[in-house]
Amino acid sequence: MSDILGQAIYNYYHGDKVSKLWIYNRYGPREEMPVRTYFRDEDDMPDLEWCALNHCNGSVLDVGAGAGSHSLVLQQWDTAVTALDISTFATEVMQARGVADVLQTDIFAYNARQYDTLLMLMNGIGIAGDLDGLRRFLRHAKTLLLPGGQLLFDSSDVAYLYPDGLPEGDYYGQVSYQYAYKGERSDWFSWLYIDEKTMLTIAREEGWQGEVIFEDEYGQYLAKLHPVSRCK
Repeated sequence: MSDILGQAIYNYYHGDKVSKLWIYNRYGPREEMPVRTYFRDEDDMPDLEWCALNHCNGSVLDVGAGAGSHSLVLQQWDTAVTALDISTFATEVMQARGVADVLQTDIFAYNARQYDTLLMLMNGIGIAGDLDGLRRFLRHAKTLLLPGGQLLFDSSDVAYLYPDGLPEGDYYGQVSYQYAYKGERSDWFSWLYIDEKTMLTIAREEGWQGEVIFEDEYGQYLAKLHPVSRCK
């Protein structure tokens, strides 16, 4: 898939504040994704993200770091943070903005180090794509955590998108998207939004102990998961 989101982030950083990033979906009209959202400073971050940042401890891997805004806040707090993104454009922007430790790779292929906290904000858990992908990610995430480590991520229940009844077939939170920017479009891709109950059930089945530690007025929630110890 072409790196349209990364290109939009790169162009915005280098002065293009006019070009719009659009997201097409299967359930309604296209929506604009304001690129400036990726460049928020700490004063502009919502309470959910503040809560997540304050729950980070030890060494942190910021997964899907985008333009690096969350990593920059953690860095300012003297937290040891590594910013990871699959996009070459995004990682170049993060380096230019002063993120000290940046990795350009696919999180599913990454296994070089272990961390105390895995952080995935702005519905970063959506990279799982579907429920099977979430199970695969949770298994992989265990290998990236030090003993006592934690996974922090936000998501939401998108049942409200279907007022006439949930669609049949795939889980309703498995949403198809397509980016459009400056006349180019990405391939369609699947992004996962998962309700709390289903998330906690799958987490438990995959050997995680979890809880929701924050929920906002828009139905978005912040989850904190810990691998369950297998020691006898």
